[in-house]
Amino acid sequence: MKFVDEAKIKVMAGAGGNGCLSFRREKFIPFGGPDGGDGGDGGDVYLLADTQVNTLIDFRYQRHFKAERGEHGRGRLCSGARGEDLIIKVPVGTEAWDDDTNELIGDLTEPGKKLMVAKGGWHGLGNARYKSSINRAPRQTSDGTPGEERNLRLEMKLLADVGLLGLPNAGKSTFISQVSAAQPKVADYPFTTLYPNLGVVTLKDVRSFVIADVPGLVEGAAEGAGLGIQFLRHLTRTRLLLHLVDMAPVDVEQDPVESVKTINRELERYSEALGSQDQWLVLNKMDLVPEDIREELCSEVIDRLNWQGKVYRISGQSGEGCDQLCEDVMAYLELSREQEQSEQDDNKE
Repeated sequence: MKFVDEAKIKVMAGAGGNGCLSFRREKFIPFGGPDGGDGGDGGDVYLLADTQVNTLIDFRYQRHFKAERGEHGRGRLCSGARGEDLIIKVPVGTEAWDDDTNELIGDLTEPGKKLMVAKGGWHGLGNARYKSSINRAPRQTSDGTPGEERNLRLEMKLLADVGLLGLPNAGKSTFISQVSAAQPKVADYPFTTLYPNLGVVTLKDVRSFVIADVPGLVEGAAEGAGLGIQFLRHLTRTRLLLHLVDMAPVDVEQDPVESVKTINRELERYSEALGSQDQWLVLNKMDLVPEDIREELCSEVIDRLNWQGKVYRISGQSGEGCDQLCEDVMAYLELSREQEQSEQDDNKE
């Protein structure tokens, strides 16, 4: 199925039902009085985060959604039924934006979470509501109010712990297929992944984390070059970025150092927070580098980058160094979660 991570839809909540104008007329009851019932409220529109939905592709074919309107009131003080709510299922990790005001309405990050995006109209009042000591036979009613209408922009962000960075053909797809059960397209010629892939990395002691392989970035991505910023949003939820570098590029003129600098410039231009996120350098395809120059080549790249963070040497194809990298990533994530939980506990106190 084609991956779609953004869609625009229009939602319309149900209108409220009108109040009823009615008088009680029964034999032997000459002064029955007003008995017009109220209308029913209109149905609301909700978004529901569902783990069974993986993309927003369905919204490319259905763009308009309308909840049921409330029923009109009836005589004998019968109120109209409330309109049925409309629940729209979306993938977990979907953000809902008001497309007209660019306001963030809500973020559906947990399975089963519901978000109201359009409120149904209020019910109208029947004439029985207007009865008073000075108006015993009112002929006044009110109509239900219209339901709320909104143009929504839905944006899906993958919920992953770790994001993979790198130019096209850096070996990200090969790496994620090596350490998880994900099976992205891998080939022996230069190309870039077109759609994000999620993989669950499970260690020997059954601990696990989620890793995301997003399409390779190119220079000018922040301005829309290549696939542009279409998939950069998926990296904003991650706790750690792994920057894969092709140490044996097909194009011998491609400089690994410039590759890293190019990607990091695009991250900073897209988002200051994303540019400052924790990042590890992963020197990939080491099995293709002759043993006698490996250390020299790696040291040169690290020195030229003036890299202060962690550095790993791996081969996504053979699996060399991948196990240790995954173990260290798991330890980092566990420590990060513990610190986050500790901060939340301190704030509560």
